[in-house]
Amino acid sequence: MTDIAVYMEGLGRVAREAAPAMARAATGAKNAALAATADLLLARDAEIQDANSKDVAGARAAGLDDALIDRLVLTAERVAQMARGLREIAALPDPIGEITGLAARPSGIQVGRMRVPLGVIGIVYESRPNVTADAAGLCLKSGNAVILRGGSEALHSNTAIGRCLQEGLAAAGLPSGAVGLVETADRAAVTELLHMNRFVDLLVPRGGKGLVELVATEARMPVLKHLHGVCHVYLDDDADAAKAQAVAVNAKTQRYGVCNTMETLLVAESRADALLPPLARAYKEHGVELRGCPKTRDRIPWALAATEQDWEAEYLAPILAIRVVAGLDEAIAHIAHYGSHHTDAIVTENWTRAQRFLREVDSSSVMVNASTRFADGFEYGLGAEIGISTDKFHARGPVGLEGLTSQKFVVWGDGHIRG
Repeated sequence: MTDIAVYMEGLGRVAREAAPAMARAATGAKNAALAATADLLLARDAEIQDANSKDVAGARAAGLDDALIDRLVLTAERVAQMARGLREIAALPDPIGEITGLAARPSGIQVGRMRVPLGVIGIVYESRPNVTADAAGLCLKSGNAVILRGGSEALHSNTAIGRCLQEGLAAAGLPSGAVGLVETADRAAVTELLHMNRFVDLLVPRGGKGLVELVATEARMPVLKHLHGVCHVYLDDDADAAKAQAVAVNAKTQRYGVCNTMETLLVAESRADALLPPLARAYKEHGVELRGCPKTRDRIPWALAATEQDWEAEYLAPILAIRVVAGLDEAIAHIAHYGSHHTDAIVTENWTRAQRFLREVDSSSVMVNASTRFADGFEYGLGAEIGISTDKFHARGPVGLEGLTSQKFVVWGDGHIRG
Protein backbone atom coordinates (compact mmCIF):
# COMPACT_ATOMS: atom_id res chain seq x y z
CA MET A 1 0.00 0.00 0.00
CA THR A 2 1.39 3.42 -0.99
CA ASP A 3 1.90 6.25 1.47
CA ILE A 4 -1.01 8.15 -0.11
CA ALA A 5 -3.28 5.11 0.22
CA VAL A 6 -2.34 4.75 3.91
CA TYR A 7 -2.91 8.47 4.48
CA MET A 8 -6.34 8.45 2.81
CA GLU A 9 -7.43 5.29 4.60
CA GLY A 10 -6.55 7.00 7.87
CA LEU A 11 -8.76 9.96 6.99
CA GLY A 12 -11.56 7.59 6.07
CA ARG A 13 -11.33 5.66 9.33
CA VAL A 14 -11.37 8.82 11.44
CA ALA A 15 -14.40 10.18 9.56
CA ARG A 16 -16.27 6.89 9.86
CA GLU A 17 -15.57 6.79 13.59
CA ALA A 18 -16.84 10.37 13.97
CA ALA A 19 -20.04 9.77 11.98
CA PRO A 20 -22.09 8.12 14.79
CA ALA A 21 -21.34 11.02 17.14
CA MET A 22 -22.51 13.50 14.51
CA ALA A 23 -25.63 11.44 13.82
CA ARG A 24 -26.70 11.59 17.47
CA ALA A 25 -25.51 15.18 18.09
CA ALA A 26 -28.13 17.54 19.42
CA THR A 27 -29.17 20.46 17.25
CA GLY A 28 -27.74 22.89 19.81
CA ALA A 29 -24.31 21.24 19.67
CA LYS A 30 -24.20 21.35 15.89
CA ASN A 31 -25.27 24.98 15.87
CA ALA A 32 -22.67 25.79 18.52
CA ALA A 33 -19.96 24.22 16.35
CA LEU A 34 -21.02 26.31 13.37
CA ALA A 35 -21.12 29.48 15.47
CA ALA A 36 -17.70 28.76 16.97
CA THR A 37 -16.28 28.19 13.49
CA ALA A 38 -17.76 31.48 12.29
CA ASP A 39 -16.11 33.27 15.21
CA LEU A 40 -12.76 31.61 14.42
CA LEU A 41 -12.95 32.60 10.75
CA LEU A 42 -13.39 36.25 11.71
CA ALA A 43 -10.72 36.11 14.41
CA ARG A 44 -8.22 34.54 12.00
CA ASP A 45 -9.05 36.69 9.00
CA ALA A 46 -5.45 37.90 8.63
CA GLU A 47 -4.08 34.38 8.95
CA ILE A 48 -6.53 33.04 6.35
CA GLN A 49 -5.75 35.85 3.92
CA ASP A 50 -2.01 35.24 4.41
CA ALA A 51 -2.50 31.57 3.50
CA ASN A 52 -4.65 32.62 0.57
CA SER A 53 -1.95 34.98 -0.71
CA LYS A 54 0.37 31.98 -1.08
CA ASP A 55 -2.23 30.19 -3.17
CA VAL A 56 -2.86 33.26 -5.34
CA ALA A 57 0.87 33.78 -5.92
CA GLY A 58 1.22 30.14 -6.91
CA ALA A 59 -1.76 30.37 -9.25
CA ARG A 60 -0.32 33.43 -10.98
CA ALA A 61 3.08 31.76 -11.30
CA ALA A 62 1.38 28.74 -12.85
CA GLY A 63 -0.33 30.97 -15.42
CA LEU A 64 -3.89 30.22 -14.32
CA ASP A 65 -6.52 32.43 -15.98
CA ASP A 66 -7.90 35.58 -14.38
CA ALA A 67 -11.39 34.11 -13.84
CA LEU A 68 -10.01 31.20 -11.82
CA ILE A 69 -7.77 33.50 -9.79
CA ASP A 70 -10.75 35.75 -9.04
CA ARG A 71 -12.63 32.74 -7.63
CA LEU A 72 -9.56 31.82 -5.60
CA VAL A 73 -9.00 35.19 -3.92
CA LEU A 74 -10.23 35.63 -0.34
CA THR A 75 -10.86 39.19 0.77
CA ALA A 76 -12.00 40.30 4.22
CA GLU A 77 -15.55 40.50 2.86
CA ARG A 78 -15.38 36.96 1.46
CA VAL A 79 -14.14 35.62 4.79
CA ALA A 80 -16.96 37.49 6.51
CA GLN A 81 -19.41 35.99 4.01
CA MET A 82 -18.21 32.49 4.93
CA ALA A 83 -18.88 33.28 8.59
CA ARG A 84 -22.35 34.66 7.73
CA GLY A 85 -23.04 31.55 5.67
CA LEU A 86 -22.29 29.27 8.62
CA ARG A 87 -24.58 31.30 10.89
CA GLU A 88 -27.33 31.07 8.26
CA ILE A 89 -26.93 27.29 8.14
CA ALA A 90 -27.12 27.17 11.94
CA ALA A 91 -30.43 29.07 11.77
CA LEU A 92 -31.99 26.49 9.43
CA PRO A 93 -34.36 23.85 10.84
CA ASP A 94 -32.59 20.60 11.71
CA PRO A 95 -34.03 17.80 9.56
CA ILE A 96 -32.53 14.95 11.60
CA GLY A 97 -34.96 12.86 13.62
CA GLU A 98 -38.06 14.23 11.91
CA ILE A 99 -40.75 11.54 11.60
CA THR A 100 -43.28 11.88 8.80
CA GLY A 101 -46.22 9.87 7.56
CA LEU A 102 -46.82 8.06 10.86
CA ALA A 103 -50.00 6.07 10.35
CA ALA A 104 -51.75 3.12 11.97
CA ARG A 105 -51.93 -0.13 10.02
CA PRO A 106 -54.76 -2.70 10.28
CA SER A 107 -52.47 -4.86 12.43
CA GLY A 108 -52.30 -2.08 15.03
CA ILE A 109 -48.68 -1.06 14.46
CA GLN A 110 -47.83 2.51 13.49
CA VAL A 111 -45.46 3.00 10.56
CA GLY A 112 -43.62 6.18 9.60
CA ARG A 113 -40.31 7.43 8.25
CA MET A 114 -37.49 9.09 10.16
CA ARG A 115 -34.93 11.38 8.53
CA VAL A 116 -31.34 10.32 9.24
CA PRO A 117 -27.84 11.35 8.10
CA LEU A 118 -26.11 9.59 5.23
CA GLY A 119 -22.92 9.03 7.24
CA VAL A 120 -19.69 10.22 5.61
CA ILE A 121 -19.76 12.54 2.61
CA GLY A 122 -16.73 13.12 0.39
CA ILE A 123 -16.50 16.41 -1.51
CA VAL A 124 -14.08 17.01 -4.37
CA TYR A 125 -14.00 20.61 -5.55
CA GLU A 126 -11.94 23.19 -7.39
CA SER A 127 -10.80 26.75 -6.94
CA ARG A 128 -13.25 28.41 -4.53
CA PRO A 129 -11.97 28.10 -0.94
CA ASN A 130 -15.33 29.27 0.42
CA VAL A 131 -16.71 25.85 -0.56
CA THR A 132 -14.66 24.43 2.34
CA ALA A 133 -16.80 26.27 4.88
CA ASP A 134 -20.10 26.18 2.98
CA ALA A 135 -20.07 22.46 2.13
CA ALA A 136 -18.74 21.36 5.50
CA GLY A 137 -21.35 23.49 7.28
CA LEU A 138 -24.19 21.79 5.41
CA CYS A 139 -22.75 18.33 6.04
CA LEU A 140 -22.30 18.97 9.77
CA LYS A 141 -25.75 20.50 10.28
CA SER A 142 -27.31 17.45 8.59
CA GLY A 143 -25.46 15.17 11.03
CA ASN A 144 -22.79 13.88 8.67
CA ALA A 145 -19.02 13.66 8.78
CA VAL A 146 -17.20 15.02 5.72
CA ILE A 147 -13.90 14.53 3.90
CA LEU A 148 -12.85 17.61 1.89
CA ARG A 149 -10.49 17.47 -1.07
CA GLY A 150 -10.14 20.94 -2.57
CA GLY A 151 -8.05 21.87 -5.57
CA SER A 152 -4.27 21.98 -5.21
CA GLU A 153 -4.37 25.66 -6.20
CA ALA A 154 -6.22 26.45 -2.92
CA LEU A 155 -4.40 24.07 -0.56
CA HIS A 156 -3.14 26.68 1.93
CA SER A 157 -6.50 28.48 2.06
CA ASN A 158 -8.53 25.30 2.48
CA THR A 159 -6.24 24.06 5.24
CA ALA A 160 -6.57 27.31 7.20
CA ILE A 161 -10.37 27.25 6.89
CA GLY A 162 -10.52 23.54 7.69
CA ARG A 163 -8.60 24.08 10.92
CA CYS A 164 -11.29 26.54 12.02
CA LEU A 165 -13.97 23.93 11.32
CA GLN A 166 -12.14 21.26 13.31
CA GLU A 167 -11.57 23.57 16.26
CA GLY A 168 -15.17 24.76 16.11
CA LEU A 169 -16.34 21.15 16.43
CA ALA A 170 -14.04 20.52 19.38
CA ALA A 171 -15.27 23.70 21.10
CA ALA A 172 -18.83 22.34 20.90
CA GLY A 173 -17.83 18.93 22.29
CA LEU A 174 -18.08 17.18 18.92
CA PRO A 175 -15.32 15.10 17.27
CA SER A 176 -12.93 17.26 15.23
CA GLY A 177 -12.45 14.25 12.95
CA ALA A 178 -15.92 14.87 11.56
CA VAL A 179 -14.14 17.24 9.16
CA GLY A 180 -11.34 15.47 7.31
CA LEU A 181 -8.96 17.59 5.25
CA VAL A 182 -6.92 16.14 2.43
CA GLU A 183 -3.73 18.12 2.98
CA THR A 184 -1.79 16.92 -0.03
CA ALA A 185 -1.76 18.16 -3.61
CA ASP A 186 -0.99 14.66 -4.88
CA ARG A 187 -3.70 13.74 -7.40
CA ALA A 188 -3.47 10.12 -6.28
CA ALA A 189 -5.41 11.24 -3.20
CA VAL A 190 -8.49 11.86 -5.37
CA THR A 191 -8.27 8.38 -6.88
CA GLU A 192 -8.01 6.86 -3.43
CA LEU A 193 -10.99 8.87 -2.19
CA LEU A 194 -13.11 7.69 -5.11
CA HIS A 195 -12.38 4.09 -4.15
CA MET A 196 -13.06 4.46 -0.40
CA ASN A 197 -16.58 3.05 -0.46
CA ARG A 198 -15.85 1.28 2.87
CA PHE A 199 -15.77 4.70 4.52
CA VAL A 200 -17.58 7.18 2.24
CA ASP A 201 -21.34 6.96 1.63
CA LEU A 202 -21.76 9.73 -0.94
CA LEU A 203 -19.36 11.63 -3.20
CA VAL A 204 -20.14 15.20 -4.30
CA PRO A 205 -18.00 16.73 -7.08
CA ARG A 206 -18.09 20.52 -7.47
CA GLY A 207 -16.19 21.88 -10.42
CA GLY A 208 -15.83 21.70 -14.17
CA LYS A 209 -17.27 19.06 -16.46
CA GLY A 210 -13.96 17.17 -16.57
CA LEU A 211 -13.84 16.78 -12.80
CA VAL A 212 -17.46 15.68 -12.57
CA GLU A 213 -17.04 13.13 -15.38
CA LEU A 214 -13.94 11.71 -13.69
CA VAL A 215 -15.74 11.32 -10.36
CA ALA A 216 -18.88 9.87 -11.94
CA THR A 217 -16.83 7.32 -13.88
CA GLU A 218 -14.37 6.28 -11.19
CA ALA A 219 -16.30 6.53 -7.91
CA ARG A 220 -17.32 3.28 -6.22
CA MET A 221 -19.98 4.96 -4.12
CA PRO A 222 -23.08 6.96 -5.16
CA VAL A 223 -22.33 10.35 -6.70
CA LEU A 224 -24.49 13.48 -6.47
CA LYS A 225 -23.72 15.43 -9.62
CA HIS A 226 -24.57 17.48 -12.62
CA LEU A 227 -22.22 17.50 -15.59
CA HIS A 228 -23.29 20.81 -17.10
CA GLY A 229 -26.19 23.21 -17.44
CA VAL A 230 -27.60 23.58 -20.96
CA CYS A 231 -30.69 25.54 -19.92
CA HIS A 232 -33.48 26.64 -22.26
CA VAL A 233 -36.22 29.25 -22.33
CA TYR A 234 -39.07 28.64 -24.77
CA LEU A 235 -41.22 31.60 -25.87
CA ASP A 236 -44.57 30.04 -26.72
CA ASP A 237 -47.20 31.06 -29.27
CA ASP A 238 -49.17 32.54 -26.38
CA ALA A 239 -46.28 34.25 -24.61
CA ASP A 240 -46.90 37.72 -23.18
CA ALA A 241 -44.41 40.01 -24.93
CA ALA A 242 -43.37 41.92 -21.80
CA LYS A 243 -42.87 38.71 -19.80
CA ALA A 244 -40.97 37.12 -22.68
CA GLN A 245 -38.60 40.10 -22.87
CA ALA A 246 -38.02 40.21 -19.12
CA VAL A 247 -37.48 36.47 -18.63
CA ALA A 248 -35.34 35.88 -21.72
CA VAL A 249 -33.04 38.83 -20.99
CA ASN A 250 -32.65 38.06 -17.29
CA ALA A 251 -32.09 34.33 -17.82
CA LYS A 252 -29.07 35.12 -20.01
CA THR A 253 -27.59 38.37 -18.73
CA GLN A 254 -28.13 38.42 -14.96
CA ARG A 255 -24.96 36.35 -14.56
CA TYR A 256 -23.05 34.47 -17.26
CA GLY A 257 -20.73 31.98 -15.59
CA VAL A 258 -23.21 29.87 -13.63
CA CYS A 259 -24.98 26.62 -14.39
CA ASN A 260 -28.57 27.96 -14.32
CA THR A 261 -28.00 30.62 -16.98
CA MET A 262 -29.95 30.15 -20.23
CA GLU A 263 -27.74 28.96 -23.08
CA THR A 264 -30.40 28.38 -25.79
CA LEU A 265 -33.50 30.47 -26.53
CA LEU A 266 -36.33 28.75 -28.40
CA VAL A 267 -38.99 30.93 -30.04
CA ALA A 268 -42.31 29.82 -31.55
CA GLU A 269 -42.33 30.74 -35.24
CA SER A 270 -45.65 32.55 -34.94
CA ARG A 271 -44.02 35.04 -32.51
CA ALA A 272 -40.54 35.31 -33.98
CA ASP A 273 -41.20 38.53 -35.95
CA ALA A 274 -42.58 40.29 -32.90
CA LEU A 275 -40.24 38.99 -30.19
CA LEU A 276 -36.82 38.53 -31.77
CA PRO A 277 -35.94 42.08 -32.92
CA PRO A 278 -36.47 43.76 -29.49
CA LEU A 279 -34.69 40.87 -27.79
CA ALA A 280 -31.78 41.19 -30.19
CA ARG A 281 -31.45 44.88 -29.35
CA ALA A 282 -31.45 44.09 -25.62
CA TYR A 283 -28.81 41.40 -26.03
CA LYS A 284 -26.69 43.74 -28.13
CA GLU A 285 -26.79 46.34 -25.36
CA HIS A 286 -25.50 43.68 -22.96
CA GLY A 287 -22.74 42.64 -25.38
CA VAL A 288 -24.16 39.16 -25.94
CA GLU A 289 -23.01 37.36 -29.10
CA LEU A 290 -25.94 35.66 -30.86
CA ARG A 291 -25.76 32.45 -32.86
CA GLY A 292 -28.92 31.49 -34.65
CA CYS A 293 -30.65 29.10 -37.01
CA PRO A 294 -31.50 30.37 -40.54
CA LYS A 295 -34.94 31.58 -39.44
CA THR A 296 -33.36 33.48 -36.57
CA ARG A 297 -30.83 35.11 -38.89
CA ASP A 298 -33.67 36.21 -41.18
CA ARG A 299 -34.86 38.36 -38.26
CA ILE A 300 -31.41 39.16 -36.80
CA PRO A 301 -29.02 39.59 -39.75
CA TRP A 302 -25.97 40.24 -37.56
CA ALA A 303 -26.34 36.95 -35.68
CA LEU A 304 -23.73 34.31 -36.48
CA ALA A 305 -24.78 30.99 -37.98
CA ALA A 306 -25.35 28.38 -35.27
CA THR A 307 -23.71 24.98 -35.66
CA GLU A 308 -24.82 21.63 -34.26
CA GLN A 309 -22.32 22.12 -31.42
CA ASP A 310 -24.03 25.37 -30.37
CA TRP A 311 -27.25 23.57 -29.45
CA GLU A 312 -25.43 21.44 -26.89
CA ALA A 313 -22.98 24.09 -25.62
CA GLU A 314 -22.74 25.38 -22.07
CA TYR A 315 -21.06 28.70 -22.88
CA LEU A 316 -20.84 30.20 -19.36
CA ALA A 317 -20.19 33.40 -21.30
CA PRO A 318 -22.10 36.22 -23.08
CA ILE A 319 -23.01 33.95 -26.00
CA LEU A 320 -26.54 32.75 -26.79
CA ALA A 321 -27.89 30.22 -29.28
CA ILE A 322 -31.35 30.99 -30.70
CA ARG A 323 -33.62 28.63 -32.62
CA VAL A 324 -37.04 29.29 -34.13
CA VAL A 325 -39.29 26.24 -33.70
CA ALA A 326 -42.69 25.33 -35.11
CA GLY A 327 -44.30 25.16 -31.66
CA LEU A 328 -44.41 23.38 -28.32
CA ASP A 329 -43.81 19.86 -29.66
CA GLU A 330 -40.63 20.90 -31.45
CA ALA A 331 -39.45 22.88 -28.43
CA ILE A 332 -39.89 19.87 -26.12
CA ALA A 333 -38.16 17.61 -28.64
CA HIS A 334 -35.21 20.03 -28.91
CA ILE A 335 -34.82 20.17 -25.12
CA ALA A 336 -35.02 16.38 -24.87
CA HIS A 337 -32.29 15.96 -27.49
CA TYR A 338 -29.86 18.72 -26.49
CA GLY A 339 -30.67 19.56 -22.87
CA SER A 340 -28.76 18.50 -19.76
CA HIS A 341 -31.79 17.92 -17.48
CA HIS A 342 -30.87 20.98 -15.42
CA THR A 343 -33.38 23.86 -15.76
CA ASP A 344 -35.81 24.79 -18.54
CA ALA A 345 -38.57 27.37 -18.73
CA ILE A 346 -41.61 28.25 -20.84
CA VAL A 347 -43.15 31.70 -21.20
CA THR A 348 -46.84 31.35 -22.01
CA GLU A 349 -50.33 32.46 -21.00
CA ASN A 350 -51.74 29.11 -22.15
CA TRP A 351 -52.44 26.93 -19.09
CA THR A 352 -52.68 23.69 -21.11
CA ARG A 353 -49.32 24.23 -22.79
CA ALA A 354 -47.73 25.23 -19.50
CA GLN A 355 -48.94 21.98 -17.92
CA ARG A 356 -47.65 19.95 -20.85
CA PHE A 357 -44.24 21.62 -20.54
CA LEU A 358 -44.12 20.89 -16.80
CA ARG A 359 -45.05 17.24 -17.32
CA GLU A 360 -43.01 16.43 -20.40
CA VAL A 361 -39.72 18.30 -19.94
CA ASP A 362 -37.49 15.92 -17.98
CA SER A 363 -35.33 18.36 -16.03
CA SER A 364 -34.56 18.83 -12.35
CA SER A 365 -36.26 22.25 -12.42
CA VAL A 366 -39.03 23.19 -14.87
CA MET A 367 -40.48 26.71 -14.78
CA VAL A 368 -43.41 28.70 -16.15
CA ASN A 369 -43.00 32.46 -16.73
CA ALA A 370 -39.86 32.67 -14.60
CA SER A 371 -36.12 33.06 -15.26
CA THR A 372 -33.94 29.96 -15.08
CA ARG A 373 -31.72 31.94 -12.69
CA PHE A 374 -34.17 31.06 -9.90
CA ALA A 375 -32.86 27.46 -9.89
CA ASP A 376 -30.99 27.93 -6.64
CA GLY A 377 -31.22 26.53 -3.13
CA PHE A 378 -31.62 29.92 -1.48
CA GLU A 379 -34.35 30.99 -3.94
CA TYR A 380 -36.17 27.69 -3.35
CA GLY A 381 -36.23 28.24 0.39
CA LEU A 382 -33.58 25.63 1.20
CA GLY A 383 -31.40 28.26 2.87
CA ALA A 384 -28.25 26.98 1.20
CA GLU A 385 -27.22 24.25 -1.20
CA ILE A 386 -24.32 21.90 -1.69
CA GLY A 387 -24.96 21.78 -5.43
CA ILE A 388 -27.58 20.96 -8.05
CA SER A 389 -28.27 17.36 -8.97
CA THR A 390 -29.52 16.33 -12.39
CA ASP A 391 -29.73 12.69 -11.30
CA LYS A 392 -33.14 11.13 -10.71
CA PHE A 393 -32.45 9.16 -7.56
CA HIS A 394 -32.09 10.29 -3.94
CA ALA A 395 -31.91 14.04 -4.64
CA ARG A 396 -32.80 16.12 -7.69
CA GLY A 397 -32.39 19.84 -8.30
CA PRO A 398 -30.82 22.15 -5.69
CA VAL A 399 -29.60 20.01 -2.78
CA GLY A 400 -29.83 21.47 0.72
CA LEU A 401 -29.83 19.88 4.17
CA GLU A 402 -32.60 17.41 3.36
CA GLY A 403 -30.71 16.18 0.30
CA LEU A 404 -27.81 15.16 2.56
CA THR A 405 -30.06 12.82 4.51
CA SER A 406 -32.00 9.64 3.94
CA GLN A 407 -35.14 8.15 5.48
CA LYS A 408 -35.62 4.89 7.31
CA PHE A 409 -38.87 3.22 8.30
CA VAL A 410 -39.77 3.32 11.98
CA VAL A 411 -42.45 1.13 13.55
CA TRP A 412 -44.26 1.61 16.87
CA GLY A 413 -46.00 -1.28 18.51
CA ASP A 414 -47.23 -2.37 21.93
CA GLY A 415 -46.26 -5.99 22.04
CA HIS A 416 -47.72 -6.60 18.59
CA ILE A 417 -46.90 -9.89 16.89
CA ARG A 418 -47.70 -11.03 13.36
CA GLY A 419 -50.17 -13.83 13.06
